[in-house]
Amino acid sequence: MSKLFNCLENELAEIYDAEKQLTKALLKIANSAQHDELKTAFFSHQAKTEGHVRRLEIVFGILGIKISDRRCRAMQALIAECEARIAENLGDAALICAAQKIEHYEVATYGCLRSWSQLMDFDEAADLIEETLDDENDADEHLTALAVQIVNPDAGDPDEDEEMDIAHAARQGTPGRD
Repeated sequence: MSKLFNCLENELAEIYDAEKQLTKALLKIANSAQHDELKTAFFSHQAKTEGHVRRLEIVFGILGIKISDRRCRAMQALIAECEARIAENLGDAALICAAQKIEHYEVATYGCLRSWSQLMDFDEAADLIEETLDDENDADEHLTALAVQIVNPDAGDPDEDEEMDIAHAARQGTPGRD
Protein backbone atom coordinates (compact mmCIF):
# COMPACT_ATOMS: atom_id res chain seq x y z
CA MET A 1 0.00 0.00 0.00
CA SER A 2 1.27 3.46 -0.81
CA LYS A 3 1.97 6.14 1.76
CA LEU A 4 -0.65 8.33 0.11
CA PHE A 5 -3.28 5.62 0.49
CA ASN A 6 -2.31 5.32 4.16
CA CYS A 7 -2.75 9.07 4.52
CA LEU A 8 -6.16 8.81 2.87
CA GLU A 9 -7.17 5.97 5.18
CA ASN A 10 -6.04 7.81 8.33
CA GLU A 11 -7.66 11.12 7.39
CA LEU A 12 -10.91 9.40 6.42
CA ALA A 13 -11.01 7.75 9.84
CA GLU A 14 -10.37 11.05 11.60
CA ILE A 15 -12.91 13.06 9.62
CA TYR A 16 -15.46 10.29 10.13
CA ASP A 17 -15.02 10.61 13.89
CA ALA A 18 -14.98 14.40 13.57
CA GLU A 19 -18.34 14.41 11.77
CA LYS A 20 -19.83 12.08 14.39
CA GLN A 21 -18.61 14.35 17.19
CA LEU A 22 -19.95 17.40 15.37
CA THR A 23 -23.35 15.82 14.81
CA LYS A 24 -23.83 15.73 18.59
CA ALA A 25 -22.22 19.10 19.30
CA LEU A 26 -24.24 21.04 16.72
CA LEU A 27 -27.45 20.50 18.69
CA LYS A 28 -25.92 22.24 21.72
CA ILE A 29 -24.41 24.94 19.55
CA ALA A 30 -27.72 25.58 17.77
CA ASN A 31 -29.64 25.76 21.02
CA SER A 32 -27.20 28.32 22.40
CA ALA A 33 -27.49 30.69 19.43
CA GLN A 34 -29.48 33.84 20.09
CA HIS A 35 -30.46 34.82 16.54
CA ASP A 36 -33.15 32.66 14.95
CA GLU A 37 -31.36 32.69 11.59
CA LEU A 38 -28.22 31.35 13.21
CA LYS A 39 -30.14 28.66 15.10
CA THR A 40 -31.70 27.58 11.82
CA ALA A 41 -28.30 27.50 10.10
CA PHE A 42 -26.82 25.30 12.83
CA PHE A 43 -29.80 22.92 12.87
CA SER A 44 -29.66 22.70 9.08
CA HIS A 45 -25.95 21.96 9.15
CA GLN A 46 -26.50 19.31 11.82
CA ALA A 47 -28.83 17.47 9.42
CA LYS A 48 -26.27 17.81 6.61
CA THR A 49 -23.55 16.53 8.93
CA GLU A 50 -25.55 13.35 9.50
CA GLY A 51 -25.52 13.00 5.71
CA HIS A 52 -21.75 13.51 5.68
CA VAL A 53 -21.35 10.57 8.06
CA ARG A 54 -23.44 8.35 5.77
CA ARG A 55 -21.54 9.57 2.70
CA LEU A 56 -18.21 8.74 4.38
CA GLU A 57 -19.49 5.24 5.13
CA ILE A 58 -20.09 4.82 1.40
CA VAL A 59 -16.56 6.08 0.66
CA PHE A 60 -15.11 3.55 3.11
CA GLY A 61 -17.02 0.81 1.27
CA ILE A 62 -15.87 1.97 -2.17
CA LEU A 63 -12.25 1.99 -1.04
CA GLY A 64 -12.51 -1.28 0.87
CA ILE A 65 -11.43 0.38 4.11
CA LYS A 66 -12.69 -0.81 7.46
CA ILE A 67 -14.05 2.00 9.62
CA SER A 68 -11.73 2.37 12.59
CA ASP A 69 -12.29 3.90 15.99
CA ARG A 70 -9.57 6.52 15.47
CA ARG A 71 -10.37 9.61 17.55
CA CYS A 72 -10.13 13.08 16.01
CA ARG A 73 -8.44 15.18 18.68
CA ALA A 74 -8.54 18.26 16.46
CA MET A 75 -12.34 18.21 16.38
CA GLN A 76 -12.45 17.55 20.13
CA ALA A 77 -10.41 20.72 20.66
CA LEU A 78 -12.48 22.78 18.21
CA ILE A 79 -15.74 21.68 19.84
CA ALA A 80 -14.27 22.41 23.29
CA GLU A 81 -13.43 25.92 22.10
CA CYS A 82 -16.98 26.37 20.83
CA GLU A 83 -18.38 25.13 24.14
CA ALA A 84 -16.10 27.56 25.98
CA ARG A 85 -17.54 30.45 23.95
CA ILE A 86 -21.01 29.27 24.92
CA ALA A 87 -20.04 29.05 28.61
CA GLU A 88 -18.43 32.50 28.47
CA ASN A 89 -21.68 33.86 27.06
CA LEU A 90 -19.81 35.93 24.48
CA GLY A 91 -22.72 35.89 22.04
CA ASP A 92 -23.36 34.83 18.50
CA ALA A 93 -20.35 36.63 16.97
CA ALA A 94 -17.97 34.49 19.06
CA LEU A 95 -20.06 31.42 18.31
CA ILE A 96 -19.78 32.03 14.57
CA CYS A 97 -16.02 32.51 14.87
CA ALA A 98 -15.64 29.19 16.68
CA ALA A 99 -17.97 27.45 14.22
CA GLN A 100 -16.04 28.79 11.25
CA LYS A 101 -12.83 27.36 12.68
CA ILE A 102 -14.58 23.99 12.57
CA GLU A 103 -15.69 24.59 8.97
CA HIS A 104 -12.17 25.55 7.93
CA TYR A 105 -10.75 22.38 9.47
CA GLU A 106 -13.31 20.34 7.55
CA VAL A 107 -12.67 22.20 4.29
CA ALA A 108 -8.93 21.59 4.59
CA THR A 109 -9.42 17.90 5.33
CA TYR A 110 -11.98 17.26 2.60
CA GLY A 111 -9.86 19.19 0.09
CA CYS A 112 -6.92 16.89 0.76
CA LEU A 113 -9.10 13.77 0.67
CA ARG A 114 -10.60 14.79 -2.67
CA SER A 115 -7.19 15.56 -4.19
CA TRP A 116 -5.68 12.31 -2.98
CA SER A 117 -8.68 10.29 -4.22
CA GLN A 118 -8.44 11.92 -7.63
CA LEU A 119 -4.70 11.31 -7.81
CA MET A 120 -5.18 7.59 -7.06
CA ASP A 121 -8.07 7.36 -9.58
CA PHE A 122 -10.76 6.76 -6.95
CA ASP A 123 -13.15 8.92 -8.95
CA GLU A 124 -16.38 7.75 -7.31
CA ALA A 125 -14.95 8.41 -3.84
CA ALA A 126 -13.56 11.78 -4.99
CA ASP A 127 -17.01 12.82 -6.27
CA LEU A 128 -18.67 11.94 -2.95
CA ILE A 129 -15.97 13.75 -1.00
CA GLU A 130 -16.39 16.78 -3.25
CA GLU A 131 -20.12 16.89 -2.46
CA THR A 132 -19.27 17.15 1.22
CA LEU A 133 -16.53 19.71 0.52
CA ASP A 134 -19.13 21.82 -1.30
CA ASP A 135 -21.48 21.55 1.70
CA GLU A 136 -18.73 22.68 4.06
CA ASN A 137 -17.81 25.64 1.86
CA ASP A 138 -21.48 26.60 1.62
CA ALA A 139 -21.84 26.42 5.41
CA ASP A 140 -18.79 28.65 5.89
CA GLU A 141 -20.09 31.19 3.37
CA HIS A 142 -23.53 31.17 5.03
CA LEU A 143 -21.97 31.78 8.46
CA THR A 144 -19.99 34.69 7.01
CA ALA A 145 -23.14 36.18 5.51
CA LEU A 146 -25.01 35.84 8.81
CA ALA A 147 -22.12 37.45 10.66
CA VAL A 148 -21.82 40.38 8.26
CA GLN A 149 -25.52 41.03 7.73
CA ILE A 150 -27.07 40.26 11.12
CA VAL A 151 -24.89 39.12 14.01
CA ASN A 152 -21.91 41.49 13.93
CA PRO A 153 -24.01 44.66 13.51
CA ASP A 154 -26.17 43.54 16.47
CA ALA A 155 -23.03 42.86 18.53
CA GLY A 156 -22.12 46.53 18.19
CA ASP A 157 -25.37 47.66 19.88
CA PRO A 158 -24.70 50.96 21.71
CA ASP A 159 -26.52 49.79 24.85
CA GLU A 160 -24.21 46.78 25.03
CA ASP A 161 -21.16 49.03 24.49
CA GLU A 162 -21.88 50.93 27.71
CA GLU A 163 -22.17 47.65 29.62
CA MET A 164 -18.89 46.50 28.08
CA ASP A 165 -17.15 49.76 29.07
CA ILE A 166 -18.27 49.30 32.67
CA ALA A 167 -17.16 45.65 32.69
CA HIS A 168 -13.82 46.57 31.10
CA ALA A 169 -13.21 49.31 33.67
CA ALA A 170 -14.00 46.87 36.48
CA ARG A 171 -11.46 44.37 35.10
CA GLN A 172 -8.80 47.06 34.71
CA GLY A 173 -9.35 48.60 38.13
CA THR A 174 -10.23 52.19 38.73
CA PRO A 175 -7.25 54.48 38.65
CA GLY A 176 -6.54 56.05 42.04
CA ARG A 177 -6.45 59.75 42.69
CA ASP A 178 -3.30 61.48 43.79
